[in-house]
Amino acid sequence: MAERALSGLKVVECGNFISAPYCTKLMADLGAEVIKIEEPGYGDESRRYGPFLKDSPHYEKSGLFLYLNTNKLGVTLNIKARTGQKMLRELLKDADVFVENHPPGFLAKYGLDYASLKKINHRLIVTSITPFGQTGPYRDYKGYALNTAGLGGQTMRTGEIEREPLSPPLYQSHYQGGAMAAAATMGAVFARMSSGKGQHVDISEAEIWATIHLGHGVHLGVFEGRKSIRAGHRTISVYPWCILPCKDGYMCLIAIQGFQWKRFLEAMGSPEWMQDSRFRDRIGVAMWYADEMDAMVEALIIDKTKDELFEICRRDQITFAPVRNIAEVASDSHFAERGYFAEIEREKVGTLKYPGAPYKLSQSPWQLSKPAPLLGEHNVDIFCGRLGYSKEDLVTMRRGGII
Repeated sequence: MAERALSGLKVVECGNFISAPYCTKLMADLGAEVIKIEEPGYGDESRRYGPFLKDSPHYEKSGLFLYLNTNKLGVTLNIKARTGQKMLRELLKDADVFVENHPPGFLAKYGLDYASLKKINHRLIVTSITPFGQTGPYRDYKGYALNTAGLGGQTMRTGEIEREPLSPPLYQSHYQGGAMAAAATMGAVFARMSSGKGQHVDISEAEIWATIHLGHGVHLGVFEGRKSIRAGHRTISVYPWCILPCKDGYMCLIAIQGFQWKRFLEAMGSPEWMQDSRFRDRIGVAMWYADEMDAMVEALIIDKTKDELFEICRRDQITFAPVRNIAEVASDSHFAERGYFAEIEREKVGTLKYPGAPYKLSQSPWQLSKPAPLLGEHNVDIFCGRLGYSKEDLVTMRRGGII
């Protein structure tokens, strides 16, 4: 087996729920050693979130936790206790990266912030993921995915134009925060190769949305003179760029090039309205006649299934695609042929199928080598095998709520 891309990188995660665990998952799946720290007796918050295997709630059967924590070593440690703080510092003395998502100032109370930790390991990179960042007037506010998407401008662009704004689904703020944190952390790792020094990586989930939203908003405003506004099932730039119903679901209709739109209409029998002069300017259609056009296109596809339409579009090289539900994605032959999904066995849940990686590295591949850890599964391996504590010490610490 080829060496994996991040083999040799040592990461300690003291995070919770999604953002920090997703950040370190991305690194662990590429070969980094990640030691995940959880609260004794309770564990990561995501253990309380479904879906649960066979709808049986149990902290070792959370699908969210199982997905976010593959390829990690797991220990329990009470970092509010002095002994726990001491043990964490021992772990960080030779670590490369420390990833956390506590509120700003929380770790500083225990001498575990970047300013304190760099004194014991000047090469350490500390990555902090929070809703609003480590500085600024909002830094001490609590925030969730709903709040950061709203403050960053994304919510205003999501939903139907005549309806209320909607938040992006499935905690996208936290996943975006984790992904950006992983990328920025690797930037700090590369910088350390020349400087020899670590640094503090400050990730604000609200600023990530502002970056995504304003980047496109500036384009609309400066170059096209339009306000950024939600457009529901379509994008108001060119027609077609929309989602419309068919016999058994929905289709994405996107034709950037005019010849693709022409091919589609010809494949649908060249309806008479193709000759209407109002519909020849596809930008004009998007701006003024989109509702009327939606109704006419829907009439062309409503009696055809997604698979029938997809087959026509592939045959004629038209860039339309079916809207898949999760079950359809999981059974799609394209993903299967590329080996996207991976199976792994784990105690308490058996063998399950997991999403893979959205990339392929030919020389240093992604690999799902071990399942998410049981709560405290590697306490003996890490605390005894690496830090030199005895099993009797661990018994005492367990009684005292340290591990």
